[in-house]
Amino acid sequence: MVAERTLPTFRPQSTQITREQGLILYEDMTLGRLFEDKCAEMYYRGKMFGFVHLYNGQEAVSTGVIKALRQGEDYVSSTYRDHVHALSVGVPPKEVMAELFGKETGCSKGRGGSMHLFSAPHRLLGGYAFVAEGIPVATGVAFQTKYRREVMGNENADQVTACFFGDGATNNGQFFECLNMATLWNLPIVFVVENNKWAIGMAHDRATAQPEIYKKASAFGMEGVEVDGMDVLAVRAAAEQAIARARAGEGPTLIETLTYRFRGHSLADPDEVRPDEEKDAWMARDPLKKFAGYLLEQNLATQQELSEIDEKVQHQIDEAVTYAESSPEPDPKDLHRYIFADEDDE
Repeated sequence: MVAERTLPTFRPQSTQITREQGLILYEDMTLGRLFEDKCAEMYYRGKMFGFVHLYNGQEAVSTGVIKALRQGEDYVSSTYRDHVHALSVGVPPKEVMAELFGKETGCSKGRGGSMHLFSAPHRLLGGYAFVAEGIPVATGVAFQTKYRREVMGNENADQVTACFFGDGATNNGQFFECLNMATLWNLPIVFVVENNKWAIGMAHDRATAQPEIYKKASAFGMEGVEVDGMDVLAVRAAAEQAIARARAGEGPTLIETLTYRFRGHSLADPDEVRPDEEKDAWMARDPLKKFAGYLLEQNLATQQELSEIDEKVQHQIDEAVTYAESSPEPDPKDLHRYIFADEDDE
């Protein structure tokens, strides 16, 4: 076992934000938190089935990275813990909720469920049930951006791909192979490790010879940084630097975000493996509460404004549930639809 890591190596030079930016970040984090809380309620009421992996506690990572991207232009590859990533890129809550209910109006037409959210209009490359499965997909998308720009002469092809994955994925072959190719080909991609300390029930420090994941980037000559994943402004600052480097043709970056999930691995997990002392220590660093406090201290928002955002978001989520419940089930006659690309389905 190694000593607890409490001092990330990355220190943003500036975390200054405008009032408008602050409220956007707060609303996005709140949407993620309250949406996942509602998912838990719906799951236990029998409205959702299968495995449902919630994101509570990690909101600063999704918001910090995705809100630094160009919405609708840059690409995002997710994991099986993908609901909040989908919300951050702009997929409407009602479409995400309908997908979780298995309805035709879901963003994946009810075919994907919790672990396979996808949205072409929002450049969401998908959630992936297999660990590390999205890393090669994201690497390929970054390659096509570079190819279109340098080979096909498309000067508008300067998109950046953000690839999310957990600490458990960094022991898989796809991780090492894709980091090697990304550096070798100088691809416009940002690899984001959401290190929440646990790969299902396996403690991260017990599963890898090098627990400090960001240091693995050095094997490929890649930029690697470690950041406090419970601080949305720190994540945002690291993401902005990495995205700017990628867009300028300066290559990929590996960002390790130190974060924590507040619930079990999935809603079927009794969460009896993690020590209570560890959970209490991390929950005391709640990223949403921390950022709300920052906004108030910096006079970027009032408590009334934050409360109004909370109410607005909760209303959106309640409407999403109503929409999902009233939406139609997929028609059996369409069983073979959406398997291959079809112009009528675009």
